Amino acid sequence: MAAIVRLLLARAAVSGSSARLARAAMSPTARRSVAHFTFVPEPEPDPAQYGPTQKMNLFQSITSGLDNVLANDPTAGKERVFNTPLCEQGIVGFGIGIAVTGATAIAEIQFADYIFPAFDQIVNEAAKYRYRSGNLFDCGSLTIRAPWGCVGHGSLYHSQCPEAFFSHIPGVKVVIPRSPIQAKGLLLSCIQDKNPCIFFEPKILYRAAVEQVPVEAYQIPLSQAEILEEGNDVTLVAWGTQVHVMREVASMAQEKLGVSCEVIDLKTILPWDSETVCKSVVKTGRLLISHEAPMTGGFAAEISSTVQEECFLHLEAPISRVCGYDTPFPHIFEPFYIPDKWKCFDAVRIMINY
Repeated sequence: MAAIVRLLLARAAVSGSSARLARAAMSPTARRSVAHFTFVPEPEPDPAQYGPTQKMNLFQSITSGLDNVLANDPTAGKERVFNTPLCEQGIVGFGIGIAVTGATAIAEIQFADYIFPAFDQIVNEAAKYRYRSGNLFDCGSLTIRAPWGCVGHGSLYHSQCPEAFFSHIPGVKVVIPRSPIQAKGLLLSCIQDKNPCIFFEPKILYRAAVEQVPVEAYQIPLSQAEILEEGNDVTLVAWGTQVHVMREVASMAQEKLGVSCEVIDLKTILPWDSETVCKSVVKTGRLLISHEAPMTGGFAAEISSTVQEECFLHLEAPISRVCGYDTPFPHIFEPFYIPDKWKCFDAVRIMINY
């Protein structure tokens, strides 16, 4: 059995709105009604440590990572990359079967919104395989990729953020990158990790985010949040696209309010790095968490609960959550739905004046 299986859900080949959305999301000329963030490339990685780099957008960096895996595994080859029938439950189920044999399976669900038919396979099979067999068998070599998050015109079936659903499942890891450099390194870590991993890719960043990315394979540790900007007054926590919104909020808060914000990219939703977040909140005394998913039952609630339990005596104001609304994701009203920098900035102002 070959070591790599990549399962592609070919929605772009299907007529109708899903196909049009897929083409639009990947198109370099795709237009959005509102640009709610600005992507700022990170410093180029040290060539002495990572080797030569190449200018890549986010989807190119992911493809580069997959190419590294295929090239570095002697039992893998291009014939192991293939399309499948339009059946998410079958895609994940087949990936589980391949992973159980000891091979590495990389299953792609084209749009995270369509991962729900595979929910049973992920929850009751992939996450529990090792536990129910007493560690005799496992499918830890399974990685499930899916485009994720709002895209500017995705509406209720192409802009959802379902990470909170999977954060309630012991046995899987959930990872969301913020940039091309992060995407490749975190994806390769997921592929090497011996636990089933769900890797959500912010689709709006596929072409909008461009950086110098190492050509060769490298890994970024899972379950380690990163402090992107240090501050003393407010802790801002986000993941994926929303990290870039928070960085703008930090700049606005400094400029308009004289408030110093510490910006944290969580990166791994499950298991998440509570230590880094709590340590920051102890220092700042204030916490704002923001994500695109609806507020009720969103992962911000888990972070808020943990911080309240661990840091209660250090809090100077109530923890704030700035999230999507508890409604289906709208189409023409997407700019009003998303937790943009103005909503987050207003939350910072309220916390400072509490």
